[in-house]
Amino acid sequence: MSTTTPRVVIIGAGIVGANLADELTERGWTEVTVLDQGPLPLTGGSTSHAPGLVFQTNASRTMSAFASYTVEKFLALGGAPDDGEWCFNQVGGLEVATTPERLADLDRKHGWAMARGIPAEIVDIEECVRLHPLLDPSRILGGLHTPTDGLAKAARAVTALIRRAESRGAVFRGSTRVTGISQHGGRVTGVTTDHGEVPADVVVSCAGFWGRRLGAMVGMRVPLLPLAHQYAFTGQVAELVGRNDEAVEARLPILRHQDQDLYYREHHDRLGIGSYAHRPIPVSLDELPEVDDVSEARQPSMLPFTDEDFAPAWEQSRLLLPALDDAKVETGFNGVFSFTPDGGPLVGESSDVSGFWIAEAVWVTHSAGVARSVAQLLVDGCSEIELHGCSVHRFAEHETTDAYVSETAQQNFVEIYDVVHPLQPRLSPRDVRVSPFHARQRDLGAVFGEAHGWERPQWYEANAGLVGELPYEWQPPSRDSWSARFHSPIAAAEAWKTRTGVAMYDMTPLTRIEVAGPGAVAFLDRLTTGKMDKSVGSVTYTLMLDDAGGIRSDLTVARLGDELFQVGANGTIDVEYLRRAAPTDGSVTVRDITGGTCCIGVWGPLARDLVQPLSPDDFSPEGLKYFRCRRADIGGVPVVAMRVSYVGELGWEIYTGAEYGQRLWDVLWEAGREHGVIAAARAAFNSLRLEKGYRAWGTDMTTEHDPYEAGVGFAVRPATKGEFVGRDALAGRDASTVTRRLTCLTVDNERSVVLGGEPVLVDGEPAGYVTSAAFGHTVGRPIAYAWLPASLEVGDPVDIRYFGQDVRATVAAEPLVDREMTRIRR
Repeated sequence: MSTTTPRVVIIGAGIVGANLADELTERGWTEVTVLDQGPLPLTGGSTSHAPGLVFQTNASRTMSAFASYTVEKFLALGGAPDDGEWCFNQVGGLEVATTPERLADLDRKHGWAMARGIPAEIVDIEECVRLHPLLDPSRILGGLHTPTDGLAKAARAVTALIRRAESRGAVFRGSTRVTGISQHGGRVTGVTTDHGEVPADVVVSCAGFWGRRLGAMVGMRVPLLPLAHQYAFTGQVAELVGRNDEAVEARLPILRHQDQDLYYREHHDRLGIGSYAHRPIPVSLDELPEVDDVSEARQPSMLPFTDEDFAPAWEQSRLLLPALDDAKVETGFNGVFSFTPDGGPLVGESSDVSGFWIAEAVWVTHSAGVARSVAQLLVDGCSEIELHGCSVHRFAEHETTDAYVSETAQQNFVEIYDVVHPLQPRLSPRDVRVSPFHARQRDLGAVFGEAHGWERPQWYEANAGLVGELPYEWQPPSRDSWSARFHSPIAAAEAWKTRTGVAMYDMTPLTRIEVAGPGAVAFLDRLTTGKMDKSVGSVTYTLMLDDAGGIRSDLTVARLGDELFQVGANGTIDVEYLRRAAPTDGSVTVRDITGGTCCIGVWGPLARDLVQPLSPDDFSPEGLKYFRCRRADIGGVPVVAMRVSYVGELGWEIYTGAEYGQRLWDVLWEAGREHGVIAAARAAFNSLRLEKGYRAWGTDMTTEHDPYEAGVGFAVRPATKGEFVGRDALAGRDASTVTRRLTCLTVDNERSVVLGGEPVLVDGEPAGYVTSAAFGHTVGRPIAYAWLPASLEVGDPVDIRYFGQDVRATVAAEPLVDREMTRIRR
């Protein structure tokens, strides 16, 4: 075995830490030490009491992939259920609906499963009862059955993983408390414990709800909240007697009753009942008992059961499962788990201390998948599964404060089983981050959404009167109840005015990064696919790739000076990446300037008529060409104007300091009155950008896709530059070599609006999935972009499965609007 691999210390020997040790040693990293404050293998954390439900279908493709890998790995890890040594009992999963809304949602989930290759089917009442005979058929309307779901025996899996990792050289040390993280020169050097120092080149905290305490040792905020979740055991249930022996433990599918925030699993002749129906119960780490003698019934993560919280759940359980009428709650506990502001795991490296990583807020369901991705990050430099929704750096600074984490994590607990619309905004906290135009937007009746604290207008009620003025060909069709939620026909009027007049868009929430210094050109050249050494005033659309050639992000880079660039990015993950990649010699500075700046997009065929009279600077086609920028004066406000357009019309992104923002809005608004200017918002914006075929990173393309598959291969310029991250991985690839492609579809019936995530069928078989979708107001029909086989040609028919129904669509040539680019360049 190699002895040259990095020394890795994993803190936490639960299901995540044990999986990570297994994944690392499998890849040849053998100098791995795993520490835990509790005794092995039952350490007393969340793993030790986890009920072990593994459900693969999830709104997130990444989380589904994690869960599917957990199923695959745990099936291969232990014996069959009948021999009593199983690590995974594939009893299947059954979600039942007791309301029409839930039944429709199960159709939507079935679509997710189809799109991801997870076997599942919608079943009627009779089949639900056949699968789970304890159900009262009068209480349910149907269900979703996933036969490959099942139960993980978490403690047994940990034991098997420890044994396998140890056989490859890993060392596990229980009853060892971590008291500090040693570091030197901004890098970890070891872990201090109550039994001495353990040297390390890499430290990974897999400490679960104790992760906040570990992160604090290196000054890292870990945005998770420990919350108690009730789990009860019934006494003997007569109908279960004799069904299971001690080895098998369970034969019925896992049952979820999400309309009442409940789930159920067998324990021999008893039922276990998990409840999210109670009040959120935050847990202070300082109040947890110190338990050195851990057993199945005695763990620091198992708090006393609060009967009063469970009483409503018990009544609902007896209604759904009449067999419980003759049973009672025998025992239970309030188990401590980790919750985050958005429900996702936390994966990533400390911003300030290199080599300190975390993999926290990971449940048994996703444990093997997360561990594999972390191992790939450490060993290979990138994960085969995209991770932007898991990165600890996805949160803005305010989202890591104790107050924000506490409120949103508790809200996430309450809503965990709710039917959530993809456009549904967070109700609280709100008005955390507002642009300088916020007061003007409210005056115009803006209907706001929210993302990472930013208030973002979706449409403006001030434009409601324009709906009646829409020409016939611009009038949108009525929508079904689901796609009509969080939408307004006002979006059609705003799109119409953008295409035919002029509109102002608030682009302030987009992340802006200043990269400056004598090394800035070489730095950006190394990290991006485009040529950066262009003249001052150039604007470049470019990509950042990972080592495997996957799209890490797409950027708009404006050169404002010889050593000064403004980078339009996709969020805080990009800020962190650039900061970490910057040279340590001081030749490059990376600064997030989003909060101190603002931006208005002025777009439409009348944009120049509005802007030019306000400025002594030349905004003519020759004076400021497409994809160029300049410093300018607009109505006495100093600005940077970029000739770019995400909606496909003439115009500029106009940037200024936040202190000038309201003045800039007022100047443009007043001058625009004679041209019929309107304020327009995101609903129209998304429709217009899809008509132009513009990709949205994180939705249409991620690290799982290369530029040629995603249709942005034009941004890769290897012939004009030297080495850049991902260049070698793209060698030999181009648009002709791809087997899948991001494909434009239009809906044939001209009215069925899908929203994203739906499966796409080719010749009746699942072949891909929808990414972005919207009604195309200019083209008069719904648009969907989807990942599909590259063999499909323009004009080929496909079907989009939408709430159990097939919607016929056709592969279309893109872009759908202004293919010759005459409108945007005029």
